[in-house]
Amino acid sequence: MLKLANVGPGDVVYDLGSGDGRIVIAAVKQFGAARATGIDIDPARITDAVDNASRAGVADRVRFVNRDLFETDLSEATVVTLYLLPWLNRKLMPKLMAELKPGTRVVSYRFDMEGWRPEERRSLNGESIYFWRIPPRRR
Repeated sequence: MLKLANVGPGDVVYDLGSGDGRIVIAAVKQFGAARATGIDIDPARITDAVDNASRAGVADRVRFVNRDLFETDLSEATVVTLYLLPWLNRKLMPKLMAELKPGTRVVSYRFDMEGWRPEERRSLNGESIYFWRIPPRRR
């Protein structure tokens, strides 16, 4: 997902439904993102993610937030990754369009955004990874 989004220095990555934090940690440790934030509604997963980030030596460049992703401001993200169920993706689409700046990259593992045509789609272990960019605002 991070490779498809071409994550690098200067990027601010948000992982929605971040679980144990592996995407957030990899974004800064392996891809050189400036910062990364994981959002998860499960406090136990946040605890695991914080511990994993500390062990990985990246706790100073990542944060994990125990919050409903629909109540989280995503506007600073340059890359958003997600592995959410199709109905959540559909519900999330208006929020992404409203809050993310044009050009922000969005990558979804396994499930697409119904009605959004991906710029690219790759297969990994029999599963699809979808890539979009937020388009310019209409005037």
